[in-house]
Formats: sequence, C-alpha cells, structure tokens
Amino acid sequence: MVEPTAWSEPGPECVLCPPLRFRFNGMADLPGESGVIARDADFLLIPDVAPLAEGHVLLVTREHHQCAAAFCPALWERALRWRDRVARLYLRAYGTRELLLFEHGPASSQGGGACIDHAHWHFLPGTPGVRTVVEERGLTGTPADHAALRAYLRTGRSYLLIEEDGIATVHPGDGVRSQFLRWAVTAAGQDETWRWQETFGLPSSRRRFFRTLQALRGATTALPDADAPPESHQ
Repeated sequence: MVEPTAWSEPGPECVLCPPLRFRFNGMADLPGESGVIARDADFLLIPDVAPLAEGHVLLVTREHHQCAAAFCPALWERALRWRDRVARLYLRAYGTRELLLFEHGPASSQGGGACIDHAHWHFLPGTPGVRTVVEERGLTGTPADHAALRAYLRTGRSYLLIEEDGIATVHPGDGVRSQFLRWAVTAAGQDETWRWQETFGLPSSRRRFFRTLQALRGATTALPDADAPPESHQ
C-alpha cells in the first residue's frame, strides 16, 4: 500500500502559496511567475529573492506541504530527481556538479523550525562547509533518508537536512536560530551579511538574482528534454 502524501492546510500568510508566492519578488521589482527557472506538476525551481551567492535557488512544492519529511515516497523520489537535475544545471552554468542542499524543517506556526512553513529546499553551487559549522556546534548528524526525516516529523522535532560532498545527513534543528542557512554560510567563511532583510532589494542582491536566472535558465535550455523529471502520476 502506498503511503499517502501528508498535506496540511496552508495558512493565509504562507508566502510560498498563491496568492502570496511572488509577493516579495514584486516588492523588489523582480520577476515572479516569469522568473521560474523550471517546473513540473509538483515543483518549481526559482531563484532566492535574496541570494547568498549566484546560483542560490529554491525547490518549492506547488501545493502546500509542511516539509520534505511529509512527502509521500513518490514525491520524495521526485524531489531527489530534481536535486540531480540541479547538479547538472550547475555543471553547465558554473562548471561544477558539487552543491549544497539544505532544509530546515518542520516548522510550527509561530514556533520553531523553518521561517516558512512550506516545503522548500535551498541549493547553492559548491560546498561552503555548512555541515562542519553545524557539527562544531554539537548538532551531530546521522545518515539522512526519507525515513530518517519522517522520524523527526512523527516525534514533533525540527531537523536540519544537509547534503554536501554527495553525503546527506540530518541533524537536530530544535532551538537553532531562524535563517540558519544564511548564518551558517556566513560562519563558514563567506563575507556576507546573513539576514536576508539586510540585502533584499539592494542592487548587488538584484544582480545576483538576475545572473542566477540567466545562467540557470540558459543551462536548462541546453539540457535535453529527457533530463527533465517525468510528470507526476499522483
């Protein structure tokens, strides 16, 4: 028997659900729907509105799911295919398949966990050393797969999903600061202001957005159609 997808009713304030999905894009005069890099029936690949680096993108579910731990097995596998596709896009755009995948989840309304209570994975090209920063703070990781994430979700715990150097680990996420990825990338040696509100809409941030969009959309066009994740049969 196939396990159903866990789905939660979005609150009216969810900024990754319509009609608010591209509200911040509009505030910074950035393309919204027209700025989607790639899509399928279940996911959108979009530039972060305040990118930490060129190539910083989000994989966002089109429907409202609390976090990746709440995915059904089929949706989880589709997300992993998107991860592989992003690696190929980075190879074409930036000359490296290395990437950071990061998720902070699950969130609780007005509580701990991710800042946005809607499933989304951050991707950055390269390996900025986020796992090292996390483990240096006593947040020891274990091998990550769908079952490991679901165990956190079932027991009401927040988690940090990190993939670097092709290795995925899950770490305790309760009590860590909001915007943890941004802080961790800064702590790992990137000379950047880490709060997105401090860079959002600034000329340098907008340039990164548009460079990311141009580079990855060009890479998407160059990939064969067979590279795209197959359409969902859910």
